[in-house]
Amino acid sequence: MPEAKTEITRLLNLYIDGAGKGDASKLNEAFHANARWFGTMGGVDYDMDKAGFVALMVSTPGDAGQLTAKITDIQIDGTIAAATVKEEGFWGTLSFTDYFTLSILDGHWQITSKVFAHTGGEHA
Repeated sequence: MPEAKTEITRLLNLYIDGAGKGDASKLNEAFHANARWFGTMGGVDYDMDKAGFVALMVSTPGDAGQLTAKITDIQIDGTIAAATVKEEGFWGTLSFTDYFTLSILDGHWQITSKVFAHTGGEHA
């Protein structure tokens, strides 16, 4: 179990760094090929596949200099896990609570989905 938590933390940090800096290689390593992203912000519903999310983060990285992100919870049950990340200062002014699901697939942990709650700030 300690190894699982270490690997899950590593993957979540790949997400945090990759989304913040627009680093496609980190995002591609962290997420399963068929991962999905869901959430609502400013009345707009988001339903994105991996390629769409990676392209969005590469074209508009989340860290404009104010981004802070913290892993607040990791729950592991055998070969699945759920984790929570709190982000503030995304794209300068936005705050999110992100919920991730992870699974051991092809012999290693991978993020399989991300859902987000927009918890503060206005998107320009």
